Amino acid sequence: MSAAPGGGTRTAGTRDRLREALLDECAERPFDEVNVAALVRRAGLSRATFYLHYPDLRTLAVDACAEVVRDAVDALHAWRGVPDPRTAPPALTAFFTGLAPHAALYRTLLRPGGGGPLGELLHRELRERSRTERALAGAPASELIDSAVAASFAGVLSDWLHGLVGGSPESVAARIWQLLGALHRLPPV
Repeated sequence: MSAAPGGGTRTAGTRDRLREALLDECAERPFDEVNVAALVRRAGLSRATFYLHYPDLRTLAVDACAEVVRDAVDALHAWRGVPDPRTAPPALTAFFTGLAPHAALYRTLLRPGGGGPLGELLHRELRERSRTERALAGAPASELIDSAVAASFAGVLSDWLHGLVGGSPESVAARIWQLLGALHRLPPV
């Protein structure tokens, strides 16, 4: 087993247990009803151990949900060559379909419009990935397009999770794919 960044395998294992316990707790009750005592009991750890790793439950929740951010970024870039502008990559549709088990927790951390701690993380990672992918494709650098792509995806995702944008996972994936494609085709400013 390899060591985790910023700590050894014990640290990584402890954080994994805390993240899993939080997701399990949130599957049974809203995030606002989860407390540290129940969480550490479920994880088989002490309160002191929890506070050694996280200052509060919200920080743990963002860490536990960071995987969804990585999945979103990867799903948007799950193609090589010239992407079909009409058909979303299967990974993007799978991403939207896979949100259901923890949608309530995501809604807590991702406010309408794409704000909140998870939205901020998603925006940063998408903006950076857009910049990287544009460079790999030989497209001119455009901070405006990178920012617009990140903001559009984070906003649509959060609004869909909050019921402000309708549609099935398949239709939302197809529509956001077309929207982001249009943004990428804009000339750089």
